[in-house]
Amino acid sequence: MHISHRQHFFDHLAQTSDYPLALEIDRAEGVYMYGPDGKQYLDLISGIAVSNVGHRHPKVLAAIHAQLEKHMHLLVYGEYVQSAQVQLAKALTDTLKIQSAGKSPFGLIDNVYFTNSGTEAVEGAMKLAKRFTGREEFVSCYDAYHGATQGALSLAGAEFFKRNFRPLLPGIRHVRHGNLFDLEKITEKTAAVVIEVIGGESGVRIPSQEYFTTLRNRCTDTGTLLILDEIQTGFGRTGSFWAFEQFDIYPDILLSAKGMGGGMPIGAFMASQNIMGVLKNNPILGHITTFGGHPVSCASSLAALQVTLDENLAETAVEKGELFKSLLVHPKIKEVRGRGLMLAAQMSSFEELKMTIDSCIERGLVTDWFLFCDNSMRIAPPLTISTDQIREACAVILDVLNN
Repeated sequence: MHISHRQHFFDHLAQTSDYPLALEIDRAEGVYMYGPDGKQYLDLISGIAVSNVGHRHPKVLAAIHAQLEKHMHLLVYGEYVQSAQVQLAKALTDTLKIQSAGKSPFGLIDNVYFTNSGTEAVEGAMKLAKRFTGREEFVSCYDAYHGATQGALSLAGAEFFKRNFRPLLPGIRHVRHGNLFDLEKITEKTAAVVIEVIGGESGVRIPSQEYFTTLRNRCTDTGTLLILDEIQTGFGRTGSFWAFEQFDIYPDILLSAKGMGGGMPIGAFMASQNIMGVLKNNPILGHITTFGGHPVSCASSLAALQVTLDENLAETAVEKGELFKSLLVHPKIKEVRGRGLMLAAQMSSFEELKMTIDSCIERGLVTDWFLFCDNSMRIAPPLTISTDQIREACAVILDVLNN
């Protein structure tokens, strides 16, 4: 008897909840995904801010194919000179050579350590901060999400998400994202502040310019490293290549992943050579990874970076985001907040939102909610989405709300 892929999915693939979407996707291209029966779905969440340049962008595919003709894995990260890694590291640091009043006291970021994912980037950055400062304490935000591994989970600000995995790392203090008064918790004992420029899983929360200026100054005054988590916001999603550019500050350590890969798995933590150099000794090989900076992923990422720049995706994200805001006007939508194509459409309750999302998926429009904000719809499509496709998506949402 033939057993469907769907049945194998439930029987053999480890589940992360009792109610997965369980959509069977056969192929994807641009802003669309297709089921085995050919049903078309407009992807309004980009695999959670991953497919920034769209699914299977031709230039990304060409770069992957070209790298496959050369080599794949050769040796653990950091030993061989591999062109894909080197070119990507140079291209990333080139995006960070900006003048800023809030520049890091440790110099411009010019070193990249490649990982396989965002949570691994967080883990590496935490080790780096402890090693460089000689301190153990970290400050992160309530309702923040930085990953699910032990160290990253320790930073998470929602107790329900981590209580059943304790004990976790000690010495984690939490502040309210955007609250000036809480910044007093940053002291000479703090190794680093780990913070999202724009709160992602909290439902797209944007602090003020004053907050970031004060945060940067507080970190500088106390010798605390400022780690900016741009795993969701980077690579053009919010209207600039890096979201921190909009707030006239500069990080000591920068984290990236998700949209960085063009659809392939990759992450990175980046810092100045002054900071990053401490991982080379005492002990030697202070941080190692086998597959970090996989050449195929690096080639894909470099192509995605170039597409983002060449097609002005960050700039066009601003006007596309404003189009969403202008169209999504309805009594059941309380507000649409965000920057660029990182948006949240807030409704009155989870129940109302869930019914809306389910109906949208039935109509061929895939959207979702946020981990720590379950009354708001996630709107984060590929940055390549056209204005006609935005109008198509909004028409479906409004029609569902009317019915």
